[in-house]
Amino acid sequence: MEAKPQILFVCVHNAGRSQMAAALTEMHGMGLIEVLSAGSEPADEINPVVAEAMAELRIDITARRPHPLSTEAVRESDVVVTMGCGDACPVFPGKQYIDWELDDPAGKDLDAVREIRNEINLRVMGLVQTLLDDGEPRPRHASRQPD
Repeated sequence: MEAKPQILFVCVHNAGRSQMAAALTEMHGMGLIEVLSAGSEPADEINPVVAEAMAELRIDITARRPHPLSTEAVRESDVVVTMGCGDACPVFPGKQYIDWELDDPAGKDLDAVREIRNEINLRVMGLVQTLLDDGEPRPRHASRQPD
């Protein structure tokens, strides 16, 4: 049995963008993708407006906690998606790195966070489709780049 591809979402606080991306990937990936998220400067808790926006999609992220970015998490992941964390993410050969330029939901109202959530959702759906290649998970650490 092939291992599931693993994706790591990284933002600064791991309280908004990366948490939304992880939860949406879990939903769209239907258990076929291992998902991690982390922050270069993790917050103490999930942004409550982000949790509210996700609850509108019937996704509860209130029990999640921000995690610090670790070298090990990057090393173990096949794909690393960064969202505004600058150069904080270590770079390893053979990893696929993707940078998503997205507004930070910190301090934004629910309407603005919905827009960010919807943009993340679109990007996640495309990434999941690429990773699963029509339902078949890629082998871990494959060198193939997405189309």
